[in-house]
Amino acid sequence: FAIGAMMQAVVYEGIPFQMTVQDVPMPTILDPTDAIVRITMSSICGSDLHVYNGVVGGAPPWIMGHEAVGYIEDIGDGVSSLRKGEYVVIPDAEAHGKLDLSPDTIPYYGFGFPGLSRGLQGTDIIPKIFKSCDYLTLSDVFATGWAGLDFAGFQPGDSVAVFGAGPVGLLAAYSAILRGASTVYVVDHLQDRLDLATAIGAVPINFVTSDPVAHILALEPKGVMRSVECVGMEALNDQLEIQEDVLMKQLVDVTHIGGGIGFIGVFAAQESSPGAPLGSTIAPNVSFPFSSFWAKNLSLRGGGVDAKLYAAVLRDLVEIGKAHPGFIGSALIKIDQVPQYYERFRHGEEIKVFIRFP
Repeated sequence: FAIGAMMQAVVYEGIPFQMTVQDVPMPTILDPTDAIVRITMSSICGSDLHVYNGVVGGAPPWIMGHEAVGYIEDIGDGVSSLRKGEYVVIPDAEAHGKLDLSPDTIPYYGFGFPGLSRGLQGTDIIPKIFKSCDYLTLSDVFATGWAGLDFAGFQPGDSVAVFGAGPVGLLAAYSAILRGASTVYVVDHLQDRLDLATAIGAVPINFVTSDPVAHILALEPKGVMRSVECVGMEALNDQLEIQEDVLMKQLVDVTHIGGGIGFIGVFAAQESSPGAPLGSTIAPNVSFPFSSFWAKNLSLRGGGVDAKLYAAVLRDLVEIGKAHPGFIGSALIKIDQVPQYYERFRHGEEIKVFIRFP
């Protein structure tokens, strides 16, 4: 890059429901272990909406985005595992480029999250000729959906209920089908998302027109073996109002005795701040039916997902044509259209927005 060269970036400045496209300096190699990736495709993640909605954030401004594919533009002298020109998936989790089997902390959000705008370390090499949309999902949403099943203790032949049919929820359902689930139920209220769930072989349930617990128990009297929460702290009740705990009882009620629940929606309530002016509108604690949970001998696991841990398996599924996770895409846009599409995404008018760069 020429000295002083600029590039475009999507920037959040702490104003809810507003993203801007700005010129920012192009990155340079600072440390011997750095790599610079020229992004060819990125996307808007559902977790980005928590930032856009003003309920999550740090000190603004910061550059958005934590899902990307591209090719290696430059590398530092200390990089031995990558070469210029290689195409890579950039995972959402921060990494130092070397696999640590016993990390002391959980790496999370490599870049495009408050305070972490320089985290393009830790990439996974992909073929030079590739289906960008499919491979892009490996950076976060496909890995997260797949992990949700692991969190729930999934085994082939299990029945599964997925709450939330956004990109992660649809890919959790898709992962369950790929992995041999007997039946997969998908709960949401947006018809285009439920139609897509139907298209991949899941049973759609609209929680506004039908009680999802009663609906599932009518078909599975003992409940499903695994349920996966894919919504997070801005979950909606049947009146389409935010109710953070609305899914807690539903998840417990719908899950079979001895079954498991996976939580992969974002729960990150915080005090209001310049970067999250509406943070205090989300309760930091929610009610949970622990007596029923205990009586049914259920298991529960939740948290953020390190996409790198799933990279090899998911990459191979895409390479051999077994998985086509890019089906979640509803729009392919240019960067100058991003502010408009954040608003469309917020209103449920898009499922997954991919951003192509020249």
